Amino acid sequence: MTRPLTAAQRRLIEAADPGTGRLRGTEAQLTALVKRGLAFRHPRPPHDHFLTPAGHRAREAAQAQAQAEPSEPSEPQAPASTGGVFAARAGGEPVPRAAEGPARTREVRSAWQGMLELRRMTNPDASTDRPCAWERTHLVQAAALALEAAGHRPAGAAEGEDGYRVRETPQPDAVAVHAPDAPTLRACVETLEASGWQAGEYTEPRTRRRYVLASPRRV
Repeated sequence: MTRPLTAAQRRLIEAADPGTGRLRGTEAQLTALVKRGLAFRHPRPPHDHFLTPAGHRAREAAQAQAQAEPSEPSEPQAPASTGGVFAARAGGEPVPRAAEGPARTREVRSAWQGMLELRRMTNPDASTDRPCAWERTHLVQAAALALEAAGHRPAGAAEGEDGYRVRETPQPDAVAVHAPDAPTLRACVETLEASGWQAGEYTEPRTRRRYVLASPRRV
């Protein structure tokens, strides 16, 4: 189970620049946030630290909690649905019913906006129309976020709950996307291409089922 944010970590995240997500703190504090997936260190000098999409979500959760808290101070708790770190749904994972609905929609929308900001901050030309370095090292989650943010439904854990499924492949820079039917698969291709991915349909030699192979576009 993911540990909740400490009071110091919450203050650090809340103090991040609202536009860029730039963080200020000690090296130890920033390193701790990086280890939790809430921040990243910019590869170019001066190597500042910025919130990841998960960090933006944690900040929003902390701000919402602060507004809802009573006057007595209490130890901050992470959102129950995400354990404090947003995770896009790759399909097939069990999802608590309480995590569905409008709240999830807002969470996904916010995470996608955070991803676009991350692209702007880290792509050399500030481009937001193609994946950034973080997405290239988190292929399944990045592709799943693009699909979920566009309104595609992930497959459920129960049998018969059809939807998309994003899976790793032997190729280090590509993921496979499976869907229950041809129209859904084609719609996934269109979404991924519009989100900056190269995507094409292929046939599994053994099962003859169609699937999508997608990789982040570089130019």
